[in-house]
Amino acid sequence: MKVDILAVGVHPDDVELSCSGTLIQEINRGKRVAILDLTEGELGTRGTVKTRYAEAANAAMIMGVHERENLCMRDGFIANDETHQLALIQAIRKYRPTIVLANAMQDRHPDHGKAGQLVADSCFLAGLEKIKTTNQDNTPQPRWRPSYVLHYIQDRFLEPTFIVDISPVFAQRMKAIKAYGTQFHNPASKNEEPETSISKKGFLDAIVARAQLLGKRIGVDYAEGFTTSKSIGLRSVHDLILNET
Repeated sequence: MKVDILAVGVHPDDVELSCSGTLIQEINRGKRVAILDLTEGELGTRGTVKTRYAEAANAAMIMGVHERENLCMRDGFIANDETHQLALIQAIRKYRPTIVLANAMQDRHPDHGKAGQLVADSCFLAGLEKIKTTNQDNTPQPRWRPSYVLHYIQDRFLEPTFIVDISPVFAQRMKAIKAYGTQFHNPASKNEEPETSISKKGFLDAIVARAQLLGKRIGVDYAEGFTTSKSIGLRSVHDLILNET
């Protein structure tokens, strides 16, 4: 199954919090999108593996993604080593994305930065002919290297390489985020598990404020930011948003 965009997150909800608006817009434009969760988020203070799977499936349905898969790597023990790289290379060759969206290279949670580098390295290695991987039916996988690896901005603010206007789909984006009812503030919930930094009401307020801040940078209501170490090419300068405010 070839997709246009493969969004990779080390934890379920990373993608929703950071780049779901961009994914929704691309799906609305007819692009095929898949999400790859690296872990089950089993070390999270709130919720269970079972509830995380249910929430992730609900969020995927809200966004309209075409496929979502979990590689079941160990939460908290992500490493940029051969074992993890080969598992990710196999997934990259399975989905053959043109663009990969990945965790931030530096962030508050140590898993985020480790996963960001793991994805970047694996995308390069997936293009090497002499690294051999197979499909589930044991047929050889041809090499595949995505054209771009873009890193979304998460907890820490990073200066974006470029910013995407998500104003038309912002409400849908927030609905996808709130699908994780065990993780984020929900006044209707009777969840008596310990409160965390992301379950406080102020956390979702900060998510909205971040999107507004990035939107203000380009003269729109809401936006998401990305970083990349590779130059971005445009088909036309008319693709640029001119901020005259």
